[in-house]
Amino acid sequence: MLGLGKGKSLLGLDIGSHAVKMVQLKPTKKGFALVHFGIAPLSPESIIDGAIMNAPAVVDVIRDMLQTHKIKTREAAIAVSGHSVIIKKINLPVMTAEELEESIQWEAEQYIPFDINDVNIDVQILRPESAIQGQMEVLLVAAKKEMISDYTAVVGEAGLQAVLVDVASFAVQNQFEVNYEAPKGETVVLINLGASVININILNDGITTFTRDINMGGNLFTEEVQKQLNISYDEAEALKLGGQYGKESDAVIPQEVEKVIGEVSQNVASEIQRSLDFYSTTTADNSISKIYLSGGTSKIPALYKLVEKKLGVPVEVMNPFRNIEVDAKKFDPGYLQEMAPLMAVATGLALRRVGDK
Repeated sequence: MLGLGKGKSLLGLDIGSHAVKMVQLKPTKKGFALVHFGIAPLSPESIIDGAIMNAPAVVDVIRDMLQTHKIKTREAAIAVSGHSVIIKKINLPVMTAEELEESIQWEAEQYIPFDINDVNIDVQILRPESAIQGQMEVLLVAAKKEMISDYTAVVGEAGLQAVLVDVASFAVQNQFEVNYEAPKGETVVLINLGASVININILNDGITTFTRDINMGGNLFTEEVQKQLNISYDEAEALKLGGQYGKESDAVIPQEVEKVIGEVSQNVASEIQRSLDFYSTTTADNSISKIYLSGGTSKIPALYKLVEKKLGVPVEVMNPFRNIEVDAKKFDPGYLQEMAPLMAVATGLALRRVGDK
């Protein structure tokens, strides 16, 4: 699931609970260039906790995007995350990749809390020789077949073929590796703050050492504003977005909204801190040098300032187009910059190639 192949490029399609994001790239002599970029909102409750509740609505949005952007590519990469996906780093006796493929089914049964017949399993050797003599570090990923089937079905109905299914955390990591240079030997944290799921991926020396999906996100802010101000979901969403995306740099948020956003930010930042504290207690490595945020919720200033303050670590909001060639005549630089944090997963998926494992 990691690493970039050399086959034909894929359309990166990030189907989130709040919106569908799409990115298409093409290889250049210097790296990659942006070909297509789009984002379209989904009606509330089309997807709840990662489960597709209104498939026709999702299909319609994807179809409209393909038509609007005149997409000719029909092969796509999609991502999954949440409680239907299990990621574990395990130690196994040193063996070849072929031997690992053969033995992983029964090895995985010890670590997967689902029926082994209900999941698709993938595996990646992280360190061929771990600190433990005769052992190797392996990343084990299991995703429920039913969820993958639901996502590939809506993509298929929209006229695409999902030829690759990645994990959201690793898609963010793919674009990070292209756009940023993580210092050798240091630990950085990639946090993707979606509408309903927060994906955490901790990298030490460029290798995943810990991942966790937290089932909370930007919807919490909208729901709390809606509840405390007794307004509709759409009005609450507009107020929340007005604070984040207001075109006037001095846009004023009503004081009550600021208060609610501050309270929810405290809860989200505390949950992130708990995950990082857990990581610190289970590993000898507890020196995080930087935190990189992505996802729509990362644009809430109160949140990333709180995360920085609570953890005492520098925080930066990622730009997945930082090292991607962008034609300013074709794409509005201001709008691209504004939407960039939302596009981390889609960009990571667009970096994948036909034939990647």
